[in-house]
Amino acid sequence: MAPPAWCVVACCCLPSPPPRPTPGPGNKDKANNLRFRIARREFLLRSSELATLAAIFHFSGTKPSYLGVQKSPPSLALCPATKNCVSTSEDITDSNHYAPPWNYNPKDGRRGKPITKDEAMKELIQVVTETKPDNFTPRLVEKTDDYVRVEYESPIFGFVDDVEFWFPPGNKSIVQYRSASRSGFIDFNTNKKRVKALRLALENKGWASESTI
Repeated sequence: MAPPAWCVVACCCLPSPPPRPTPGPGNKDKANNLRFRIARREFLLRSSELATLAAIFHFSGTKPSYLGVQKSPPSLALCPATKNCVSTSEDITDSNHYAPPWNYNPKDGRRGKPITKDEAMKELIQVVTETKPDNFTPRLVEKTDDYVRVEYESPIFGFVDDVEFWFPPGNKSIVQYRSASRSGFIDFNTNKKRVKALRLALENKGWASESTI
């Protein structure tokens, strides 16, 4: 996810709120109060201007060209160096970017009767569409027999995060995933929190994480 709106837009465009004047004697105190009221009015006007811009423009960015299942080796893409992405393709020693895959038929038998890949994908899509961490709106934009891509849009400025899920071929009931922001440098752990919220919802259906982060 991109940094919060106040960090991306307000911090570069919006003046700091004016400090309250220190008390002074007589006319000096009145002059300070007048300057404070004028500065505060300017601050509020600039805030309104930014709110209007937010309503007009969306900072969705462009879909990265490298999304999807990579060919060599078959996997989802790695994360950039920025701290706004998690991926099961990363090395387990990379605490900033690594996330463990999920298992929809865990060995502990919590599910009881195993389900098929198609059934697991239906459960995943249901959880994705019903779970909205940070009030981001999920939109299913791509689906194949083994791959799902969802765009999560922020409620105010329209920042978009790309979240991918891949069911690798073979007998293992594993799901790989990647959650990344299109813009910004940090996400205040939003992508990790999103992945955790999805994992907890899937655990209620019998899924399990291969390990913890």
